[in-house]
Amino acid sequence: MKKIYALLNLLICFGLTGTTEARTSIPVQETVGEYKQPDLSWVSQVGAKKRPSGNVFNASDYGLENDTTRLGTPALQAAIDQCHKAGGGIVRVAPGYYRIGAIYLKDNVELCLEEGVTLIASEDIGDYPEIETRIAGIEMTWPSAVINVLGVQNACISGKGRIDCRGKVFWDKYWTMRKDYEKRKLRWIVDYDCKRVRGLLVSDSRDVTLKDFTLMRTGFWACQILYSTHCTVDGVTINNNIGGHGPSTDGIDIDSSSWILVENCDIDCNDDNICLKAGRDADGLRVNRPTEYVVIRNCIARKGGGLFTCGSETSGGIRHIYGYNLKAYGTSTVLRLKSAMNRGGVVENICMSQVYAENVRTVLGVDLNWNPSYSYSTLPPEYEGKEIPRHWKVMLTPVTPKEKGYPHFRDIWFTQVEAADAKTFISAVGWNENLPIENIYISDIKADVQTAGKIVWSENCRLDNVRLNVQDGSRIQDENNKDLEMNVLYENAR
Repeated sequence: MKKIYALLNLLICFGLTGTTEARTSIPVQETVGEYKQPDLSWVSQVGAKKRPSGNVFNASDYGLENDTTRLGTPALQAAIDQCHKAGGGIVRVAPGYYRIGAIYLKDNVELCLEEGVTLIASEDIGDYPEIETRIAGIEMTWPSAVINVLGVQNACISGKGRIDCRGKVFWDKYWTMRKDYEKRKLRWIVDYDCKRVRGLLVSDSRDVTLKDFTLMRTGFWACQILYSTHCTVDGVTINNNIGGHGPSTDGIDIDSSSWILVENCDIDCNDDNICLKAGRDADGLRVNRPTEYVVIRNCIARKGGGLFTCGSETSGGIRHIYGYNLKAYGTSTVLRLKSAMNRGGVVENICMSQVYAENVRTVLGVDLNWNPSYSYSTLPPEYEGKEIPRHWKVMLTPVTPKEKGYPHFRDIWFTQVEAADAKTFISAVGWNENLPIENIYISDIKADVQTAGKIVWSENCRLDNVRLNVQDGSRIQDENNKDLEMNVLYENAR
């Protein structure tokens, strides 16, 4: 058995640490002994394939002034529109401070925010026209983002400048609404009723590059890549923990999109740092579009809900995700898989390797029934028979048959991980004997933790070469598991 594990680990390590040629040489869906290895044959194909080029258009020539008392939206949009009309090129914003509302990028245009540029987002929701989009798993009307890339091919946002989204006004609005909604048993809908401005939205687009700039204080998610393909996020810094506690200020959300590369990013936020999503409940199952073929590498997660999270919106499926050379400092969870019993979808072929984590709550978290107070929609009796908003009706639409809403997690690889000063090593929980979490391979782990954790309702789960220094002397709890094998060395435990 150890020889089989050793060969599996060698192949995984080779696939994750070698050159592109080495990574892509791993046979598709081949097995080592009785254990399937990850298919990494696709990794060289991710990311944007082209980037705009051409003449430079200076935004100052179109009236953009270094003056935050005036709204610079019309001038900056005019420069983008003229660049697009001329066949494409680069729109240059010179160092300075500019106040803007929603901006819309166009085909073949690169928006270059030079070092010393700060775009300050308007705090007036009226400066962000509402559009049809998807928010937290359902399609609905919502304000535009600060920067929007909608139905575009070949576009880029670049430079060392900053986009300060001034989101605290929306954070405060949310916390006030949430207190009221919780009293009325409406926790499940407050996130959708409280319309907050995203930092950057890429939707229905292809060959989009986001490079080197900083996003700050976004009112809602920082960067959402939705219904798009072949996009690159490279060297972007996200800092949403400035001046308050921003709710649901995810870092990067890859939402029903494919062939995406995220690299060299540094993310400090209040919710999931890098999150893979694919729709929620009946609406997500209707759209039925997966997130697939995503590489995440050389990134740092600081505060936030998860360095690398799949879910909880899993309806369209999440598959072929590969993350390596990652660091987590003070993040809630390193690898987090979460869903609910009305989401549906399959999360599979997830591979994460070469990770260093420090001061995290959980190293590996897997939960088919995450956060019930948020995950399930129930209309209080006092609203029965009354007219309710369209998006409430969407959220209340039942999944039928109910079995269609059961999520499935399988084929997960978690290897070469070192964790210092963590609270819990593992919390992996399936639903029951008919709906376990399946085929989880954990190897080459060294972790200092307060408590070992638990594995519940799993099938064919393997832990090999796992070394745990457990402060409370506990062992990993084994409850209702089938074919669970644990090669775990407990060091310095009481």
